[in-house]
Amino acid sequence: MKLRFSISDLKSFTKIIHSELIPNQTSTFESIVVDSRKITSSNQVAFCAIPGRFHDGHDFIEDAYKKGIRLFIVNEKHKSTFHDDATYFLVQDTLWTLQELAKLHRQKFDYSIVLIAGDLGKTTTKEWAYHLLSSKFRVIRSPKSFNTNMGVALSLLELNENCDLALIEVAEQSNEELIRINEIVEPNIGIVTALKNKEFNPSLLNLYKGCSSIIIHPESFAIEQFKSSFSISSKILSNEILTQIKQEKDKTKEFNLFLAIQLSLYFKLENELLLEQLKSLPKLALRMETFEGINGNTVINDSYNLDFEALIYSLEYQLTVSGNKKRIIIIGIDSENIDKKDKINAILDRYKLDEVIYNNEAFDYKHIQNAVVLIKGTRNANMQKIAQKFRLKTHKTFLEIDLKAIKHNLEVYKSNLIPSTKVLVMVKSNAYGGGAEEMAKFYEEIGIDYLGVAYVDEGVDLRNKGIQLPILVMNAEENGFDDCIAYKLEPSIYSFEQLDEFIKALINVGKTNYPIHLKINTGMNRLGFELNEIGKVIETIKAQPEIKIKSIFSHLADADNIESSDFTKYQIQQFEIAVDQICSQINYPIEKHLLNSEASAEYKDYQFDMVRLGIGVYGFASHPVIKKQLVPAIKWKSSISQIKKINPGESVGYSRSFIATKNMTIAIVPVGYADGYRRSLSNGSGGVYIKELFCPVVGKVCMDMIMVDITEQDCKVGDTVEIIGENQSMEEFSKKMDTIPYEVMTNFSKRVHRVYLTN
Repeated sequence: MKLRFSISDLKSFTKIIHSELIPNQTSTFESIVVDSRKITSSNQVAFCAIPGRFHDGHDFIEDAYKKGIRLFIVNEKHKSTFHDDATYFLVQDTLWTLQELAKLHRQKFDYSIVLIAGDLGKTTTKEWAYHLLSSKFRVIRSPKSFNTNMGVALSLLELNENCDLALIEVAEQSNEELIRINEIVEPNIGIVTALKNKEFNPSLLNLYKGCSSIIIHPESFAIEQFKSSFSISSKILSNEILTQIKQEKDKTKEFNLFLAIQLSLYFKLENELLLEQLKSLPKLALRMETFEGINGNTVINDSYNLDFEALIYSLEYQLTVSGNKKRIIIIGIDSENIDKKDKINAILDRYKLDEVIYNNEAFDYKHIQNAVVLIKGTRNANMQKIAQKFRLKTHKTFLEIDLKAIKHNLEVYKSNLIPSTKVLVMVKSNAYGGGAEEMAKFYEEIGIDYLGVAYVDEGVDLRNKGIQLPILVMNAEENGFDDCIAYKLEPSIYSFEQLDEFIKALINVGKTNYPIHLKINTGMNRLGFELNEIGKVIETIKAQPEIKIKSIFSHLADADNIESSDFTKYQIQQFEIAVDQICSQINYPIEKHLLNSEASAEYKDYQFDMVRLGIGVYGFASHPVIKKQLVPAIKWKSSISQIKKINPGESVGYSRSFIATKNMTIAIVPVGYADGYRRSLSNGSGGVYIKELFCPVVGKVCMDMIMVDITEQDCKVGDTVEIIGENQSMEEFSKKMDTIPYEVMTNFSKRVHRVYLTN
């Protein structure tokens, strides 16, 4: 990012947006950063504080200042954060300001800007178009799926004079936002990717205003609407190119490739060069996978290409998740790209890595411990093999956890809340099987306010992994009080005996004003003080300087019952009585929280100061409105270990509970009841999907494997097996086990590998 904006430029700019400039020595800046964790240099860098759905950039102004930043773009209301040796631009809306800066920067360049939007395949189309066009042109593109309002602005700020064209990806937005993005981007060419089969939204046309040509698939249901407003670019494809397209057996990918090819032909890419590039079309790993590695390492596997923009994006992601761990990169460069090494080293120098390793250098993997290891390289450098060496377990059965889907689900719940309402996310029982450490780091990264655990040892483990967020311990027991205090965990207090013991523990270590959370029983009849005990509770707390009430909370017993709300309303009433009684006698602010995932949609008028979210963040809910908006974030997969032919009369598995009556083919899959695939799914009660066809279990489920019928399938060893995913949902799977998603997820064995996907 080489912006070359001067203070005089910004003085003129601030007049446009009715802002105030506090002058000082800073004269120019060349780049803008919106995440203080990504600050690798403070020289000529401006920090723009953007309020977000989960956290506010203004909360990190001080962190940016400590890292050397002396130029800030902030909302007017944050004047109290000023330092005398820094310059601040006070604006009404920092996101709008960032977009205006992007707009001014975009106007410096007269080369073509290609805008890519639609419902499906935006990132794939963009990456394939980049692959094809970069054989002849200097192309810049949005990193990964950097397609939000802020992402579009940051992508435009990367434009530079060393380019021939730019590919800008845009996510679905409101009509007003589409108009705004069009004004900022000023696109010359538009690509319309696949649209979901729904009624056409005419406001989408506003996004492409000013485009000289539109590229859209002839089978798109919206083609007539675009034809009436734009010139459609459609080049005749040769038979060789059509053959290449047909090799993509997935219909959506075929759609995407057609669009990328049409864009290449629009820019007059020669047919021979295009065909040559199609032969090396990358099998895109559009999402980085993060997994637990050997020797306490966290591994980020992003090994599908090594272009400079993708490298920078990966390094920035590594920076945000590393915490206090060392940062190491392993880079693979094939012989055709060896000339990139000097430029790569220059980029790496900016990020002050602890160690840089090239895969053609001999090194001992064992010396890499307790680090965040980024594996990056060209496709031909075989970096996947290196990634495999770092995997902690070799078990072929794994959970795929989509962090983008989880963030989406959090935004769905957040949309029902007022901006000031805090969010606590439960990470008890290994984050419902999702992996407590990784999920806690993710929640901390995106700005969740609180974490919740069941027991003290769960909180201690998170603290030892570097988690700094406040942690509420729901079942704090006496034998864990010392650790609770030592690791700054906040206990739920629910009985007089527990309260007395915790006070004694605080006295022993000389602590005062320690935060506690009062649990009130309003009808769940589990843990909690009764309403008639509140007076005595308050007397004890007021007499003991060791403790301070951080929050009052209760637990709803029947929130998912939308047919009858009587009992939930009774509990709300009881909770309000308790709140009034406590707050009338305590002279400092106390937070209140009552609603869980289900209740946050149905009883949003009672959100108080915070809501507690659980398994709903993974995309599982019973509330009909919320359920439609959520995206499943968990997939459970395995692969075929062996294939056998079974003759009539032969048995399969323990106890010979299955006897074949015909010639059969079975596949052995390495998942069993030790992994969470319950034995009750034996003999056809359960099954898996292979190549989108259901394959029932044959015989009894074993501890470590199942046998499934693939007689009607054309399978081979190594084929992917879906246990939970697009064909068999978590809800469907749990019904077959006669249970609920909670139990399925919490029964996932720790030996089941977890892979975290990040856009």
